[in-house]
Amino acid sequence: MIQRNDPCWCGSGKKWKKCHFPQKDSDTSKYYLDKYGIIIKTPNQIEKIKVACTTAASILDTLCKAAKEGVTTNELDILSQKLHKQKKAIPAPLGYGQPPFPKTVCTSVNEVICHGIPNDIPLKNGDIINIDVTSIIDGFYGDCSRMVIIGKTTEEKKKVVDVSYQCLIKAIEACKIGVFLNIIGQTIEDYARSQGFSVVNQFVGHGVGIDFHEPPQVPHHYNDMTIPLVENMVFTIEPMINVGVREAVIDTNDNWTARTKDNKPSAQWEHTLLITKKGAEILTLCPN
Repeated sequence: MIQRNDPCWCGSGKKWKKCHFPQKDSDTSKYYLDKYGIIIKTPNQIEKIKVACTTAASILDTLCKAAKEGVTTNELDILSQKLHKQKKAIPAPLGYGQPPFPKTVCTSVNEVICHGIPNDIPLKNGDIINIDVTSIIDGFYGDCSRMVIIGKTTEEKKKVVDVSYQCLIKAIEACKIGVFLNIIGQTIEDYARSQGFSVVNQFVGHGVGIDFHEPPQVPHHYNDMTIPLVENMVFTIEPMINVGVREAVIDTNDNWTARTKDNKPSAQWEHTLLITKKGAEILTLCPN
């Protein structure tokens, strides 16, 4: 973690306290917006983002409990539509991007890394599935995902699910005011490699809250992003960990589904985080 008397991260040669050390919240917010395009959230915005995050987490929890052998991912999407309507929320993925994403959630099974589109194929014993929910409440966004193991799976699949979760938790624990953004990728890739797995580098975490995807990008692999974390930054960490090679191949039929190049399993977990004086607060914990 950078300290007040350390050289400033901007390369000026001055001590941090004499250069870019924030004098007041408004100075930091303006600097981060001008320099990086990062929106440092206000207390009012944070409260609204928290509502969106707990909503998304609650919907995700219900979907994960419904994901069982014989259930199709389309049935999970129909349930997602119902839950969003009940909670007066908007599912952010629906109609997002080009081509417009056709469903309300992403369901990524086995070798699908991310952006899997719900379909009519029943889940079967041994499958692993990532369910990714982003909900909008009152114009604010909450984003999270979890893995579910269907029945009994292989040791290899179970291990990649467990390692991907530990990568997320270790990265969250590393987040503190003054720590550079690249510590997230370093922490994740160090651990994933130690377990014999690779880290996807074609997709990243991201700022979130006021929009679906905001600056900064949050790489999960080794990188040189030396942006210091500051209080009231809000972003996702969502490491995608592969059993085999890290490369993803995008399905040319739907231009969304990303699969591992070698068709080996992949796993991902995601939380939305708020940087506070105490570290990183997880906003997408299930309220139930």
